[in-house]
Parts: sequence; structure tokens; C-alpha cells
Amino acid sequence: MAERIYITRSDFRDLHALIHQHAEGRDGPAAERLAGELERALIVDREQLPRDAVTMLSRVAFEDLRTGARREVVVVPPAAADPSACRVSVMAPVGAALLGLRTGDTIEWPLPGDRTVQIRILRVEQPARGEETAAR
Repeated sequence: MAERIYITRSDFRDLHALIHQHAEGRDGPAAERLAGELERALIVDREQLPRDAVTMLSRVAFEDLRTGARREVVVVPPAAADPSACRVSVMAPVGAALLGLRTGDTIEWPLPGDRTVQIRILRVEQPARGEETAAR
């Protein structure tokens, strides 16, 4: 598992607002796990972000190490989530797990029903300039 994850200052601010908004109710456990991830984050300006770090609106290809299944998704805010378009919410277990990781990193992450998933990042594409603020 990666010791540090990379989060841009703007994502850090937006993610804290999401955590606060979802702390109560059915998304409370997801918000708590995301908050824990942010505690180990290295907060950087967008210009300092490694090109292969997963941010909000990144397109990410990853592999489930237990099943070998591969997926490609875009990590988005909850309001923009659309599973049929492979747009996964940052509050969803997989979305939160991907955030801040880099190509080659692996992580084991809890899923509902006392299950876990172990994934490895295969490829990351950053959002185009301006796109990161347009979708928030």
C-alpha cells in the first residue's frame, strides 16, 4: 500500500466539504474512511502533482488483484456519479480507494458486506486544464 497519497489543494478543500456534508446518514462510514485517507495525504498545488496521481475527474484504469478483472472509471463528486458511464463517486468505496494513488500503487479497501477489494492502479489520465473546476 502507498504510504502517502497526493491530493491537490482544491481537491482537499472540496473533499473536506463532501465529508462534512455526508458525515451523517448512510454515507457516514464512507465519509469517515475518506477522512482517514486525507490524513495521510500530501497536499500539493496542481503544478506539483505527479502526472500519474489520481485526482477528482481523473480517468483511472485499475485491476482487481483477486479476480484479475480490469476496469476504467472517472472519479467524480457524488452528484456527477453515473455507473452506466463509468463515473464513480469519490464517496463510493472504489472511488475513495483510488483517490491520491499513483500508477503501480496497490491498496486493500473495505467494501460493504464485510468484504475487501485489493486493487492496483494501471494507468491514470489527468483531467484537461479547466475541466477540473468545470465539473464541481
